[in-house]
Amino acid sequence: MAGYAYVAVDVNGKEKRGKMEAPDQDRVFHTLRAEGFFPVSIKELGFLNRDIQINITTPVKPRDLSIFCRQFVSIMAAGVPIVRALQMLVEQTQNKSLRKAIQETQLMVERGERLADAMRNQGKIFPPILINMVEAGETSGSLEVALERMSIHFEKEAKLKALIKKAMVYPVMLGSVSLAVIILMLAFVIPSFMKMFEDMDMKMPAITMAIMSMSNFVVTKWYILVGIVALIVIGISAFKSSMVGQIFFAKAALKLPIFGSLNVKTASARLSRTLSTLIAAGIPLMEAIDITARTMDNIVIKKVLMESKEEVARGVPISIPLMASGIFPPMVYHMIKIGEETGNLESMLTTIANYYDEEVEVATQSLAAAMDPLIIIVLAVIVGGLVLAIMQPMFSMYDQIDTSAMQG
Repeated sequence: MAGYAYVAVDVNGKEKRGKMEAPDQDRVFHTLRAEGFFPVSIKELGFLNRDIQINITTPVKPRDLSIFCRQFVSIMAAGVPIVRALQMLVEQTQNKSLRKAIQETQLMVERGERLADAMRNQGKIFPPILINMVEAGETSGSLEVALERMSIHFEKEAKLKALIKKAMVYPVMLGSVSLAVIILMLAFVIPSFMKMFEDMDMKMPAITMAIMSMSNFVVTKWYILVGIVALIVIGISAFKSSMVGQIFFAKAALKLPIFGSLNVKTASARLSRTLSTLIAAGIPLMEAIDITARTMDNIVIKKVLMESKEEVARGVPISIPLMASGIFPPMVYHMIKIGEETGNLESMLTTIANYYDEEVEVATQSLAAAMDPLIIIVLAVIVGGLVLAIMQPMFSMYDQIDTSAMQG
């Protein structure tokens, strides 16, 4: 969304200057007029004169949006007007960012703005799919139905993210503990044995010498290690922020041995569910594809969808570019093709979404089951190697003592 600097005056001639994010200049103009101001000038901000802002607000999670939509539907179903419903939602919403956005939306609706336009003016708080669904609901007179569909959509989105997060929490925690144990042994445990080994007049095993060298490096040259790690992190972050890096990591995420299949299934579920929800609301297919593309996290899949949109504009069925991309499983484009041929695309997309929701759930459970023993085995090998490096010289020392005692 572009940024615009504006100069406006109120009915008393008092000047107001400010900046606003909006899709275009017309949106800025109508927003200012709705607030009672008369625009004098509106200029798009360039890169050099745009304010650099760091967003420290609490992100709005799918679960929060689901609750918002469901509560909105319940209140409106009781016959409460939209403005009053928004006021009630402000009072019972806990997420600070969302509460502020709802409050601003309420004020704009009170001034005569449409609900969708008011929500669109709240930056990135409300996702494009929700705004477009609300707009379609207002146009068709079925706002409650649109919000009900969105509550289900966000519930499934939240469940999907929770499953993936649950699958990753334990491996990450176990990996962190493993790293901490290794650092602790190298920095404190191994050095205490090194002093004892230095007084022993015997040849150390190769594994012991290697571990002692690693321990000595960690204790005496730790700052070099920290610097190397920092450089690697900065380098990866810089590369990841570039377009080449984004494409590289996006492709890698889809081709990783274990996680690639899970990422593809997750993307298939999200794509199908989002597209089905938008088509069900009566949004044209090209616009629905554009909105769906913006909801995708993976830049490669986003690019495929934008190219698919261009193909659809030329009269090509969407199933063809999806098949040509080589990213999605055959079931996705075959089912979509059947839906296009039978005129039942929305139903087919819903079927695909439900199928891959279940597939993701099974895949995350399988991933968690596979990762646990794998990490334990890796940890056992590393820690076992450290223990072996300590114990081998001690066994040799005891053998020397026993041999000396027998000779004496």
